[in-house]
Amino acid sequence: MSNLHGKVALVAGATRGAGRGIACMLGAAGATVYCTGRSTRQQRSEMDRPETIEETAEMVTAHGGQGIWMQVDHTQPAQVQALMVRIAEEQNGQLDLLVNNISGDWHIEWVTPGYSTLPFWEGSIDKGLAVQDQAVNSHIITSHYAARLMTPNRRGLIIEINDGNCLNYNCGLFYSFAKGSAVLLAYMMAEELKQHNVAAVSLTPGWLRSEVMLEGFGVSEANWRDVIQRHPDFEKSETPFYVGRAVAALATDANIMQRTGHALSAGYLAQEYGFTDVDGRQPPGYCPEGRFRDGVFERIR
Repeated sequence: MSNLHGKVALVAGATRGAGRGIACMLGAAGATVYCTGRSTRQQRSEMDRPETIEETAEMVTAHGGQGIWMQVDHTQPAQVQALMVRIAEEQNGQLDLLVNNISGDWHIEWVTPGYSTLPFWEGSIDKGLAVQDQAVNSHIITSHYAARLMTPNRRGLIIEINDGNCLNYNCGLFYSFAKGSAVLLAYMMAEELKQHNVAAVSLTPGWLRSEVMLEGFGVSEANWRDVIQRHPDFEKSETPFYVGRAVAALATDANIMQRTGHALSAGYLAQEYGFTDVDGRQPPGYCPEGRFRDGVFERIR
């Protein structure tokens, strides 16, 4: 089990799904985890989902860490700056890990959920741009202020959560652009951060059994295998805690600077670091590790 006692992490977009799983596994490793999002017990976001950021913070503490919640809209620079001021004051200027997990996926106009979308010229341009605002702009804003805490201390790790550690076309232009941007952001931030001993990587889970995914199939985590008869590939799916364990492993890797800028997959990292999902399985990875070299994106593992 990774040891993150004494470390301070921020999971941006920790209300549900991968963000909640990541926050919990960082807590299980002993970290202090700031959990941010827009849905609270008093006020839901426009997604109108029941999960709240307070619940996530409580789950982090229950797993053994210290969960701290704060309602933040990461597309608003002033709110993100206020968050970083709070972290600096409460943690004596320490921030060891930032996980950018905000996706904006709920704006996507799906034709077949998870597989196809409307052509970019037929759908709503407002919704398409909203995806980029949440999945790209919010990541840049949050990394901007987080780097101001990390670089003076000459340590830190920024992880861009995406869907697919690749630059392929993936379920429509707006979705593809958002997910590919996370790969590019990690690489380009790494180029500027490496002189300060701060790493940046992108990381993808596999087929994630999030709350929304399970509801879409009409099952719960307790009976998710009932879907396999209709969708055999769902047997390869994973809980949100799997990518959480991948994040914890990366955060404790003393040689993380050797792979700064790289595009990683939870399933492949599980084989490398030797962790499993919470049910003891090792669901497969998305793509082998990738990196940019001389302007070319290549596979290296």
